[in-house]
Amino acid sequence: MNALSLYNHPSADYARKYATALNLLRSLVPQYAPLTQASSLGAEDMVVTHLVQASGIACGLFVLDTGMLHPETLALIGALEQRYQRSVDVFRPDAQAARSFVTTHGPDAMYQSIELRKACCHIRKMEPLERALRGQRGWLTGLRREQSQARAEVPLIEQQADRVKVNPLADWTWGDVWHCIAEHQLDYNPLHDAFYPSIGCAPCTRAVTLGEDPRSGRWWWEQQGAKECGLHVAPLPSTTASTPSTEKAPA
Repeated sequence: MNALSLYNHPSADYARKYATALNLLRSLVPQYAPLTQASSLGAEDMVVTHLVQASGIACGLFVLDTGMLHPETLALIGALEQRYQRSVDVFRPDAQAARSFVTTHGPDAMYQSIELRKACCHIRKMEPLERALRGQRGWLTGLRREQSQARAEVPLIEQQADRVKVNPLADWTWGDVWHCIAEHQLDYNPLHDAFYPSIGCAPCTRAVTLGEDPRSGRWWWEQQGAKECGLHVAPLPSTTASTPSTEKAPA
């Protein structure tokens, strides 16, 4: 059994959601260009990339290569470039900062405390994200309300300090996501077939069992309320990213 056969169960109003997402994307360009998509290369983000292409809008596409992603995840960069005949911008952490963190705290620092795990996320995700978003007036994500309690009130459009964050799949179900993947024969991470619904860095991601919360495989050694890296729990500052010690926790 693969992810397509397991999860391809669209909601009754899937067609409306698909059309609404396309219309939303097309309405953004006059107001918020330039736009870019932040892709984790997970199932949702592969759908968002498809919607961008189907909508015909001008929109950048970038990936944060943390230096700790699974090879199956990284392989999707080339798959996207080949399918859509476009380039994917890749942002990596500052090499010296990443080396210094590992030298000081060890390669398994993320397991030692939430503070160290968030410090690692700050170096490998938050700071590169700030660079990726410079000059952009809007960015697209694959956030959905169904993903977790912390994301239960995700809006379609969120006004941030100097840009908007757009979540075209906010009201989509997991079944909607996989129906779109099946309907349009989209590439997806083969780790989804091995029961990895939410895929991040390799040391911080494990498979889940049927019935478990989809995000229970992320930072599984932490309490549920701590399970965010910081990308989607507070507006990104317009100057330097906040330090891990002041990073807001999810609601």
